[in-house]
Amino acid sequence: MKKKISIVTPSYNQGKFILDCINSVKNQNYDNIEHIIVDGGSTDSTLEILNKTDGIRWISEPDKGPANAINKGFKLATGEVLNWLNSDDYFEENVIGDIMNIFNSRPEVKIISGNINFVDENKNLIVETKSNEMILENLIHKSADIIRQPSTFFDKDLFWKVGGINENYKCAFDYDLFIRLFKESEPLFLDKLIAYTRDYSTTISRKFVGKQGWEIIKVALKNGGKIYDRIILHNFFRKVLGIR
Repeated sequence: MKKKISIVTPSYNQGKFILDCINSVKNQNYDNIEHIIVDGGSTDSTLEILNKTDGIRWISEPDKGPANAINKGFKLATGEVLNWLNSDDYFEENVIGDIMNIFNSRPEVKIISGNINFVDENKNLIVETKSNEMILENLIHKSADIIRQPSTFFDKDLFWKVGGINENYKCAFDYDLFIRLFKESEPLFLDKLIAYTRDYSTTISRKFVGKQGWEIIKVALKNGGKIYDRIILHNFFRKVLGIR
């Protein structure tokens, strides 16, 4: 039997973008997909859109931020494979089938990650990226960006084995999670464009760049990073101090 994939989307007042996200999940070459949207009590057009959209599961209630919303969604998930796709991001067409073919045929593979493109609010390309240095040592000592969250898929049992998302982190909870996952299982890199991430001034990463930098430094040091490592120096000078 083919494995089911559960995709969780945390959302709050993202009515401008959320339909792109939903449609990108629908436009896939795999027929065993569960899409769960965890809304934090939006006051814009989000709930109107969700009420009119078929083929999704959703809840809307106050939460403690995106990390809490994602954990909540994964607790509802019934699939064996997990991914979270932010409400302003979206998948490339017909890529989930390639991901799931690997999970279905190679039971030893527990984590798969591919490439993403950064786009602006109107889907204009900003930059193409490739995550081809995905080993634990690089993640701890070099860069938190060697693995990209929207294009990363993992086994549900493994996710809960490492304790799920640490909600104490507000910006770098994905980085912390990926380190814990990497310690348990070596990821498989798929050299393929999987998803698009919108980059604009009001994203969490942009609004709280200094906090994100501090959290990445804290996570890296907790896992054996050194103060002279590239990841520490980059995040301190570029994100915390804002020196370009």
